[in-house]
Amino acid sequence: MVDAMIPRRLLISATHKSSGKTTISVGLCAALRNRGLKVQAFKKGPDYIDPMWLTIASGRRCRNLDPYLSDSAEYRGTFRRHAAAADISIIEGNKGLYDGLALDGSNSNAALAKVLGLPVVLVIDARGMTRGIAPLILGYQAFDRDVRIAGVILNNLGGSRHEAKLRMVIEHYTDVPVLGAVQCDPRLAIVERHLGLMPSNEAERSEQRVAEIGAIVGRQVDLDGLVRLATDVPPMAVFGDAVADPNPPAESSLRIGVAQDRAFGFYYADDLDALRAAGAKLVRFDTLSDAHLPNVDALFIGGGFPELFAAELEANAALRTTIRNAIEAGLPVYAECGGLMYLARTLTHKGHSFRMVGAIPGDVVMHERPVGRGYVNLEETAAFPWTSTSAGNAVVRAHEFHYSSLENLPPDLRYAYTVKRGHGIDGRRDGIVTHNVLASYAHLRTAGGNAWAARFVDFVRHADYGRWRKDNIVYLPPARGREALVV
Repeated sequence: MVDAMIPRRLLISATHKSSGKTTISVGLCAALRNRGLKVQAFKKGPDYIDPMWLTIASGRRCRNLDPYLSDSAEYRGTFRRHAAAADISIIEGNKGLYDGLALDGSNSNAALAKVLGLPVVLVIDARGMTRGIAPLILGYQAFDRDVRIAGVILNNLGGSRHEAKLRMVIEHYTDVPVLGAVQCDPRLAIVERHLGLMPSNEAERSEQRVAEIGAIVGRQVDLDGLVRLATDVPPMAVFGDAVADPNPPAESSLRIGVAQDRAFGFYYADDLDALRAAGAKLVRFDTLSDAHLPNVDALFIGGGFPELFAAELEANAALRTTIRNAIEAGLPVYAECGGLMYLARTLTHKGHSFRMVGAIPGDVVMHERPVGRGYVNLEETAAFPWTSTSAGNAVVRAHEFHYSSLENLPPDLRYAYTVKRGHGIDGRRDGIVTHNVLASYAHLRTAGGNAWAARFVDFVRHADYGRWRKDNIVYLPPARGREALVV
């Protein structure tokens, strides 16, 4: 076993977006896990879908590292805490190695590699390339000499002759080893959708798909060389000594229902941990098949693709009615993006309109192009419903990615946020507040001083919602006598 102070680790990055790094990362996690290694996956930046696949491949919940929403001490602590429990950590980057918001590259994948002491494996989409691959690699090396590009994996190769040419060019002009050469193979394709990769909670036979990808990638990548590279890293002690979990589970005296099904599944593992740490027991419910809510004190409905399951959501009228009645009676609810869409009056997708919960007096319309995407900066208004310990209006960093807009909203609606960067609901405001509901397009993170999970749990504890539990709810018996908890 490698010294615990020097856990194996590496960053899988790429020259540009859509180079295949997610498929390669998923395959590597699965292949290394099949070798008996404890694999911890991480994803750089704001993302829900890639971590779903990485979680299946590694057998451990993938964690997000976001230099924009977190300070370096915070994401260093997150990384070290979870990496320490594994034999090897695979960090998947987002976009290209040097891409990022800041001109100085301070929130790029390259910056993350320098802060965490990560060797970089560069995935290169080599379709149509021969000798031109050499200046590409040399340029990436020369751009920042403090970034260690320790190897490349060639992807989407056209055959053995193509591979041989590229290997010869790279060996002749550079000092970077080729760790793998993955042939173009339709079996490696994960179905894509407008928001990126198809979520694994929808994909048929997702575990079988991951196993197949792991076998294909594992045969075409030098796994021994990869592990040796991941071992040649500085001690983690240089990143500080704080490895204690800041979110240890607390006694669960309060129950929050979390929508987890094919329509809704966008939740960050650290945020779920933070809800538990604040004293919440997380109980799963299914918006597509459950006729009633479980016995809960509040709801958290995260993002997803409700537009693709709108007919099924409409058909489950019993649950929609139960949720609307509970909200009108005071049930605390937090909803993000897809959850906001579900709580609206109707949802229109490809010319067809479907009835939703009806707790929000507005209608959702899907569009062909994104309405809001990227990081957002929000300022809390006086209508923000959760208690705050900060003086004045708190500024919140979050992210959004939605193809829908809300129409026919009443002019007297209350909003929790003023949008300083981003789009939100109308370019100026986000976070609809009605009854004890906060519903927004923004996705929050328990990071960068934004303790939203603890604030929500505290709000639930003090909200006046006793009436709805007594008069408006029909409890759902646990399936087979066991309660379905969120994982």
